[in-house]
Amino acid sequence: MEKVAPLNVKIKDLDPAALERAASMLKAIAHPMRIAIISHLEDGKKLTVTEIHNLLNIEQSTTSHHLGILKDKGVLTSLREGKNTYYFLKHDSLRNIIDCVSKCSVG
Repeated sequence: MEKVAPLNVKIKDLDPAALERAASMLKAIAHPMRIAIISHLEDGKKLTVTEIHNLLNIEQSTTSHHLGILKDKGVLTSLREGKNTYYFLKHDSLRNIIDCVSKCSVG
């Protein structure tokens, strides 16, 4: 069994507002399509709505809807370059959550 490094911050040390933000982010992530989106944005990747909808083979409007939720809840951020808007993870540590979900869902 793989050892897990201890958290630097204990939940009891977090203020209620920080816990609320964390819970809100986790709720936003808790959807199969959003997990798939996040998995494509690992390792600092930046993708457009079109690139994401092509990768996932879903409607562009559905992709935009999910991206909007993830951005609204602080999971993603975006950067406009010319005609394109690129989406990427706001916090690199979110990758750890996706890794954990992947490990927990096997078996």
